Amino acid sequence: MRIRPATPGDLPALQDVERAAGAPFRDLGMPEIADDDPPTLDELERYRKAGRCWVAADEQDRPTAYLTAEPVDGALHVEQVSVHPRAARRGVGRTLLAHAAEHARERDLRALTLTTFTEVPWNAPYYARLGFRVLSEPDLTPGLRRIRAEESAHGLDQWPRVCMRLELPPAGGTSAGLLLGG
Repeated sequence: MRIRPATPGDLPALQDVERAAGAPFRDLGMPEIADDDPPTLDELERYRKAGRCWVAADEQDRPTAYLTAEPVDGALHVEQVSVHPRAARRGVGRTLLAHAAEHARERDLRALTLTTFTEVPWNAPYYARLGFRVLSEPDLTPGLRRIRAEESAHGLDQWPRVCMRLELPPAGGTSAGLLLGG
């Protein structure tokens, strides 16, 4: 597995990864998540052009997972991390998060943030094992409040969700890969 920036030609494959990664939500009684449309090619291209869309590529250089992120209130907010089920449980998501953490540190961003479902085993419980902590309502930054409002408007609040944060040491400090168990 190799982590690299997404190319324009990867973007349709990222949509396929997203669809496949969403399918297991059906087994948890969340068919709306399983059936949700993946990000549009334009949305993915916006992240790609900004240098904040990375893929985990297999031996044939095909994307098996991806991560998109954007700076929000002094942190790098992980907008989406999706792993194709055929690549699941191999540390691919953790490796993508470690890559995003290094990207953030190099830009003097203090943390990784994300929003996620609390009761999905590969969501909040997984991120907690990687060192992310749940943010209480008073700890939410204005940008995270905006993101949560957008998610609520999209209907995601019909299942319990939280914001989480992973503090990053300054560049030159302990490796973010170590923080994430990499």
